[in-house]
Amino acid sequence: MSQTTRNVGIVYPGLKPPEKACNDRKCPWHGNVSVRGSLFIGKVVKAKLHSTAVVEKEYLVWIRKFKRYERRRSKIHVHNPPCINAKEGDTVLISETRPLSKSISFVILGILQQKGD
Repeated sequence: MSQTTRNVGIVYPGLKPPEKACNDRKCPWHGNVSVRGSLFIGKVVKAKLHSTAVVEKEYLVWIRKFKRYERRRSKIHVHNPPCINAKEGDTVLISETRPLSKSISFVILGILQQKGD
């Protein structure tokens, strides 16, 4: 476990490495988990489990019959590293990674907007 911050290879406005260090093996900044694939922005709706959060992602789907968009939502289980520690109501950037458990294949990279902001 290295306490230095790794380069995760994601360039996104407002995304900075966490100032707090952690010794979590599943942390993309301090552990040995690489990020690849999809990037999403979502809102944390539940953060009660240990190092796990539920992020709700909103997206639009085109309905051809009515010629307009429909708003849909999906909930994604994500790993919440202790150095980031996102709370309910925060807007976060999540990225796909290898399966970390039965239902978790995404990890939080950073908090883009706190709940109070």
